Amino acid sequence: MNSVFIIGRKIGLKMGRKLNGLSQRYVAALRQHLKQGPQASSQPAQRLGRRAMDLGLETLDLARFHEQALITLVLPGYSPNARERMVRRAGTFFAEVITPIEKTHRAAQEDNDQLVQLNQSLHQRSVDLTASNRQLQQEILQRKSVEASLRKSERHYSQLLEQSRHMQEQLRLLSRQLLSAQEEERKMISRELHDQIAQTLTGINIRLASLKTESTLNNKGLQKKISSTQRLVEKSVDIVHRFARELRPTVLDDLGLIPALHSFMKSFTKRTGVRAHLTAFAAVERLDTAKRTVLFRIAQEALTNVARHAQASQVEVSIQKLPDCICMKIKDDGKSFQAQRVMHSKRNTRLGLIGMRERLEMVGGKFVVESSPGKGTTVQAQIPLGKARAGGRKTR
Repeated sequence: MNSVFIIGRKIGLKMGRKLNGLSQRYVAALRQHLKQGPQASSQPAQRLGRRAMDLGLETLDLARFHEQALITLVLPGYSPNARERMVRRAGTFFAEVITPIEKTHRAAQEDNDQLVQLNQSLHQRSVDLTASNRQLQQEILQRKSVEASLRKSERHYSQLLEQSRHMQEQLRLLSRQLLSAQEEERKMISRELHDQIAQTLTGINIRLASLKTESTLNNKGLQKKISSTQRLVEKSVDIVHRFARELRPTVLDDLGLIPALHSFMKSFTKRTGVRAHLTAFAAVERLDTAKRTVLFRIAQEALTNVARHAQASQVEVSIQKLPDCICMKIKDDGKSFQAQRVMHSKRNTRLGLIGMRERLEMVGGKFVVESSPGKGTTVQAQIPLGKARAGGRKTR
């Protein structure tokens, strides 16, 4: 029993090798036939058919060989039209292969019908593949169209963003022009108050003093009235001087930033009771007039905010030289506020903070406010050195 099984297995393996060899010969012969075209000889096909008959193969078996050969030779890399021509030529080759079998097999016609169906199926696959390629091309075109639209939208939004930036820059320019005009107006008003009104009031006071001296000893009532008038005039002169100093202190133009700050802080302490201390370095006076004015206005506005909101007992003003800029800090020991929220709020009512920031940006500077509970508030203004050079340190 075992011997019979072994013999049968050997026969099966031998038959399998023969069939495999025949299949390879079929592919090679069909390739040669397709390559030669209409002038190809039918003898190789008929020899294959006779060999298949010797192996006991039927038409359906050869049809499977033929289908595998078509899949191997025809489908890859050819256009639909080319594949259709090759399928027809391959059909002629197959007809020659099965000719020996048809002569001895009554079912050849039925097998041929199955071959036609296989050819139709292959043709349908080709048609489906062509349709899929066409749909893929349409999807590619649609994707390119969408990408083009996205690029167009991106350019449009970029233009809108650039326009917005341009408008913002124009608004900043207008704001800076407004601040410059305001500063010039204050300077003019200050000069008018100092040169005209104050001198007139001083002249009135001198005349009243002369009247007082010339009056007789018996006119005590007149002298009392004159003295009262003198006090009113002196008070008016003081008010005008203070008003002039707040608008545009002449000492800022005549003597410089440090004396102007010292005078203002002395007056500030006298009015508010808040102790103020100034530390500065002398070379800050080498800044141009615009930058020194900005520093003075920042200090003036910051101290005004301290008096109005901070409830502080003391404030420190320091001006120091950093490697690439001059830094002024105004630090108080009063109560804090939410600096970032106030600075970025759309309903910002603290116009002083906005004005300080705009003044600094006008000269290329940087403005920072820091405030935290228990540590008070620190206003920091940084201005590029420009014409300022290193110098000694001065404390007032």
